[in-house]
Amino acid sequence: MLIDTHCHLNFPDAFPDPATEIAHAKAEGVGRLVVVGCDPESSRRALELADAHEGVYAVVGWHPTSAAKYDAAGLRAIEEMLAHPKAVAVGEIGLDFHWDLSTPEQQHRCLRDQLDLARAKLKPVVFHCREAWGALLDVLEGQATQGLLFHCFSGDGGHSRRCLALGGLLGFDGPLTYKKNHELRTIAAAAPADRIVVETDSPYLSPEPLRGKPNRPANVRIVNAALAAARGITPDECAALTTANAERFFGMEGSAPSHRIGVV
Repeated sequence: MLIDTHCHLNFPDAFPDPATEIAHAKAEGVGRLVVVGCDPESSRRALELADAHEGVYAVVGWHPTSAAKYDAAGLRAIEEMLAHPKAVAVGEIGLDFHWDLSTPEQQHRCLRDQLDLARAKLKPVVFHCREAWGALLDVLEGQATQGLLFHCFSGDGGHSRRCLALGGLLGFDGPLTYKKNHELRTIAAAAPADRIVVETDSPYLSPEPLRGKPNRPANVRIVNAALAAARGITPDECAALTTANAERFFGMEGSAPSHRIGVV
C-alpha cells in the first residue's frame, strides 16, 4: 500500500469529482491520501474530504504565496480546524521567493505565527519552499522544533543535510523522475531510510512520462518506483518504507507520532 502524502483534491477546478479520484487511487494501490490546504478556505475543504472519506486526511495552513491576505482571524480558523481528529499537520507553510505575490516580511510573519501554533498544538509541519531554502532553514535552526516534512524537496545537497539535521523528512514527487534531475536522485538515494516519503502534489508536477498532463494521486506509484530505483531496492520495499514513515509522521491509525520537541 502507498500513501500520497501531499495532494490537492481540495482544488475544485482541478478535481470536480474528488470521490472518483479517491476511488481510482485506491484501485491503484494508494490506500491513503493527505489533502493539503493553502488558506482557510482550501483547508476547510480538505477537512470536509477527510471527514467524508475513509483513508483521507487533512493538513491545514496558510501558504506563503497567500501571505499578503494572512490575518489573525484566519489563524484562529486554522487553530480551530486543528482540533479535528483527521487534521494531522499544519501546512503547507514556508517561504516562496519565486513568485512575487507577498513580501518576505509578510511571509515571515505568516510562517512564524503558524510555527508557534504548531508547537502549541503539538502538530507536525509540512513545508513549502521555493528558492528560499537558506532563509527557511535559518528560521528553523536554533529554535524548538517538532515533526518537519519538507514537501517537494528541491534544494541541493547542503540544504538536504540541514533538513535532515533538524530531524526532517524529505518529500519526493514528479521531479524525481525528470531525466536531468540527477542531483535530486543522488539526494534521494543518500537520505536515511526513515526520512523519505512519496507524494504527487497533484494536480501539479506530473511524473515522467506524463509531464504536461494534470497529475493525480494514483501517480504516486510512479514516484515510488523512481525512488526505489534511485535507492537500489524494489518498489515493494520502497512502498513499505515510505508508508511506515508517513504513518509515523502523521500519527495515522494508531501509529505513535514521532514529533520531538527540542532545540536544534
